[in-house]
Amino acid sequence: MEPDDDSARGLAQIEGYLLWNAELEQARLQAGLFAEQLPWLTTAQREDVERVYAADRVAVSRATLLRIAERAVELRGEYTERYRRLRARCLAAAVVAVGATSGTCTAVTYLYR
Repeated sequence: MEPDDDSARGLAQIEGYLLWNAELEQARLQAGLFAEQLPWLTTAQREDVERVYAADRVAVSRATLLRIAERAVELRGEYTERYRRLRARCLAAAVVAVGATSGTCTAVTYLYR
């Protein structure tokens, strides 16, 4: 494995970590804002509401990220297959073009002899 690959992988992991922690913090913030709309709650009830709300939000975020990751893997497979087929078609077209050009040159040379 190349050092550049290791660096890129490490940076991607750090970015993912930071993004996930930002999502967790956002879930906590949203939970607090939601609980503020319920002023009649006791302190213990408010903490419970915030905990449940944040946990639910994190679960939804995790499920969404998993769906996105699965779809990204599917798309990578689809595009890899499309690229392979396109490359094969381009190679076939190049072979046909070279063959046609070669045949034409041979025919012209043969006719003018």
